[in-house]
Amino acid sequence: MLVPKSRSPVSRSQEILQFNFERLLMSTKLLRHIFCFGIGVYLVALVTISLVFRDHAMQLKWMLWGVGEVLFFFVLTSIFYPRWKNDKPEVFWHKVFWTAFVLRAVYAFVMCYYYYWETGIAFEYNAGDSKWYHSTAALLSRYAREGHISFVFRYLNAGTIGYSDHGYVLWLTLIYTIFGRSWLVPRVFKALMSAYLCITIWKWGSRTFGERTGRLAAVICVFTPILVQQCGLHTKEMEMIFFSILALERMDYLIRSKRYTVWNILFPILLTGWSFGFRTIIGMCLIFAFLVFVVLSSKDLVSKKGKIVTVTAVAVVFLVFLFSPIGREMKLIFHLNFVEVNYQAERYESLGMKHSELAQNWILAPAAFVLPLAPLVEESPDHNKMIHGSTYVTNFIAFFAMLAFIVIFRQKKWRDFSLIGAYELSYLAIIMFSFTANSERFHEPVVPLIMLTAAYAMTHFQRKDLKILYVYCVALFVALFVWNWLKLSARGLL
Repeated sequence: MLVPKSRSPVSRSQEILQFNFERLLMSTKLLRHIFCFGIGVYLVALVTISLVFRDHAMQLKWMLWGVGEVLFFFVLTSIFYPRWKNDKPEVFWHKVFWTAFVLRAVYAFVMCYYYYWETGIAFEYNAGDSKWYHSTAALLSRYAREGHISFVFRYLNAGTIGYSDHGYVLWLTLIYTIFGRSWLVPRVFKALMSAYLCITIWKWGSRTFGERTGRLAAVICVFTPILVQQCGLHTKEMEMIFFSILALERMDYLIRSKRYTVWNILFPILLTGWSFGFRTIIGMCLIFAFLVFVVLSSKDLVSKKGKIVTVTAVAVVFLVFLFSPIGREMKLIFHLNFVEVNYQAERYESLGMKHSELAQNWILAPAAFVLPLAPLVEESPDHNKMIHGSTYVTNFIAFFAMLAFIVIFRQKKWRDFSLIGAYELSYLAIIMFSFTANSERFHEPVVPLIMLTAAYAMTHFQRKDLKILYVYCVALFVALFVWNWLKLSARGLL
């Protein structure tokens, strides 16, 4: 019988080092290869759809916006991640934060004047909510400066449809009261929040999936175009994203660090309560995600007794919310999402649009990570055409977010993923079974989580997985073509 010769520990360690080096080198090359495909699919789809539907092709300025957004993300991420990934933590922190802040602050400043030149006002195309937020906060800040604080709260209680309208108006009122009624100052705050959001994703991703994934996720978020563009708008999405992601990161830190101080416990609760003021389902999903995270955590993180105490505490907090004004909105959300499930199809049918039967929630739900698809024809709102490249970036990166679920279960890391997954899946489930299933604004709160889970899949991506990516690229091209055909056909333009 032949016995194989054993290798020395030195040669074995050299093989491991060589393997890790080659894997790291391959991952960088793969990343660039993947991003080249991302650019290619977009350009092919844009050219094909513009030629086939040439009578309804987008104007050149919208095409330039889209190409710029796609190149901004894929090119800059592939350039800066290899340069920053081996930096010391404090150096990486400063590079990520200040790069993100400068990009967002400059964009916010330039876009104020761009919008003014394009629309005559310093607000985005098709502005509706943003003008109401600004005018209401401007009025309330005037009363606040005069000392009529009680009037502010009486006005909010009488003049809004629910608690979820209060948060952003109060936030703007506070800013206007302190800094004056300037449309630029709130957008600078958005830039600060968005920049620190990248740091939050880095901390959370590194703690959950490892430093390499955390750093890639942070760099991806720095150059995610929709997170930059939100800083040039006067809507509440950027604040909503920041506070919800920060709440999740603090929940994760509380459990993993086991530092149960008063502030560490109180801070996530305050952030969750504040998130209800921006969108009711955000707060609902935060509570649900934390509950799932605690229950599924290993005994090393949370003991059986600790789980019972935590679940009881969360239940008490939930009941407090339920019997408050928030509770009425929670019941309304339940009714809209699980009783009137055909709202989307009925709305399209009432507008006389063809193919309204395809807007059934059960048909749209499987594409929750991918929707909404990028509009590539002229028959779309101006704002949607302007950000269509950003929408496409999410469409493409969604593949890796979905692949991450397979990788996570394959590697048996589902316990580590429970907080992210519970929030992401519960939020998307509610959105998909509502009248906002195809609204980009309502999908944006989970964009940072899509980028985080996608980063995990990318750092574990192998060459053999390229075949699946190629299939997805073809499927995405077909989906974009069909989607834009449906937009034209539904309006009787074909």
